[in-house]
Amino acid sequence: MENQVSNRKVQVILTVIVVILAIALGALYMQYNKMKTDNAIVQEALEEQKESLANELKDMMSEYEGLKSENDSLNTLISQQQDRIRRLLAINASNLEKIKIYKRELATLREIMRSYIVQIDSLNQRNQKLVSENIEVRTALEEARKNNEALSKERESMSNKLQNAAVLSAKNISVTLLNKRGKETERSGRVAKIKTCFTVRENPLVDAGEKIIYLRLTRPDNLVLTSSEQDVITYEGRQIAYSAKRAIQYEQKDIDVCIYWDNAGELIKGIYTIDLFCEGKLIGTTTFEIK
Repeated sequence: MENQVSNRKVQVILTVIVVILAIALGALYMQYNKMKTDNAIVQEALEEQKESLANELKDMMSEYEGLKSENDSLNTLISQQQDRIRRLLAINASNLEKIKIYKRELATLREIMRSYIVQIDSLNQRNQKLVSENIEVRTALEEARKNNEALSKERESMSNKLQNAAVLSAKNISVTLLNKRGKETERSGRVAKIKTCFTVRENPLVDAGEKIIYLRLTRPDNLVLTSSEQDVITYEGRQIAYSAKRAIQYEQKDIDVCIYWDNAGELIKGIYTIDLFCEGKLIGTTTFEIK
């Protein structure tokens, strides 16, 4: 009889372990898929913005071609700027580095083009023959302006994609229940603190500096455990309560973080949910059980 009772206990323990492992594997799989999706979005957005800027450089080369006239000196200067654009397009660098270079050089090239247009206008005043050519140039510039407006809209779309990709995310989220002595426990009546540790992933699109991570702890009955009614953050246009927070100094590299929540006798048995937020975005979530 004792052996049967012992075997049943072993079976129950094994079943619980299998369920916990299945939940953990499922959470890891979801985090892995999210990481792949986030990385793909970032790379796609960078590639699209790089291509948009490269197309703008190619259009500018055509605009320079439209500025050429019978003035050999000015034509030589224009050809030098076209060569400059060709060298920019041939740069071997990462998409992010190309985007920085292209943006900087486009501003310079536009300024140079404006100076050439002024010179052309001055020459037209002295040579009536160049009037018709100047009209053609202006027509080309107007078409280029319209093209630039279209490109600006494309860049705005790319910027929105990059903004969505410029979000922190948390990985390797783990939860530890601690008693008053700081030792691990699984019983609800002995839990004094809940320790949540995780790693904030590096993201080159997120500005470095101080970031505040908010932890939201939800009981099995969907009650959010919070110490004050003023402990709220804005998420998706609405105010939600949080349980604890911590400020970190983010340097665009992986950083390990732990947040502690003090129990005031509000815990019950069941499955709990922990959500992590930063700058109004959900950056990670996990579940755990208190017996």
